[in-house]
Amino acid sequence: MKRILVPTDFSPQAENALKVAAQLAKKYDSEIFLLHLLDLPLGLIDPINEGVGGDLPESLFFMKLAHRRFTETFHNMKDHLEGIKVHETVEFDEAFDGIMAIATKHDCELIVMGSNGSEGLHEVFIGSNTEKVVRFSHVPVLVIKEDIPIFDIKSFVFATNLTLNNRNAFEKALVFSNLLDVELHLVYINTPHKFKTTKEIDQSFDEFSSPLNFNSSKFQIYNDVTVERGIRNLAIKLDADLIGIGTHGRKGISHFISGSLAENIVNHIKNPIVTFKI
Repeated sequence: MKRILVPTDFSPQAENALKVAAQLAKKYDSEIFLLHLLDLPLGLIDPINEGVGGDLPESLFFMKLAHRRFTETFHNMKDHLEGIKVHETVEFDEAFDGIMAIATKHDCELIVMGSNGSEGLHEVFIGSNTEKVVRFSHVPVLVIKEDIPIFDIKSFVFATNLTLNNRNAFEKALVFSNLLDVELHLVYINTPHKFKTTKEIDQSFDEFSSPLNFNSSKFQIYNDVTVERGIRNLAIKLDADLIGIGTHGRKGISHFISGSLAENIVNHIKNPIVTFKI
């Protein structure tokens, strides 16, 4: 893990994410790409001149403002960032597109983002850039909700539906757990809506895990009303430091109807969440 991308809007949540990214960077000798996106009106954006458009003074004003905020961040975080190579990156783009473009351009291996979640109508109609990145990113996304002075992961839980297309995400989670040097626990949430017998779940687990040689003692079934609630309650029961989940980028009406478990968990669970593309 040599390159970590940290998108920032200079909010407290983004600062929380940067603190965690800094701890990972020090541990794994990584570089950090600290990215701020300027979503300016089209009249101010000129791709030929790298974003400086017809109204040059206004474009320069936003660039200078971003640079000032970077300087403030580096000053406030100097103890955390000491010894780390940090790239100050400003792009003229919409947040989601810019994040994905920079992650690809610099071959970043992890995205660390802050989020405070959202509730009610705001969540339904507006959503957040964190949710979009979680849904579509091919790079693992670590979502940080709160200030974590010491990011020391001792309990890592990965929730799965045991379908074969989810196995790819689980394999990535295994690699991530090895990197963190933490034991990974696999969990299946059994709900009344999609109830399965123990025998059925055991058969699914055998098929799911057989190519991976995963220890069955690290797999458990947890019963609850919904998958989201089950993950939340199990995380509390196990005192989980990190929750992992696979996600796939549903778009349009299919996403609206079925929703996204990963996004719901990002919104409603305070634990750090890491997502892996299915």
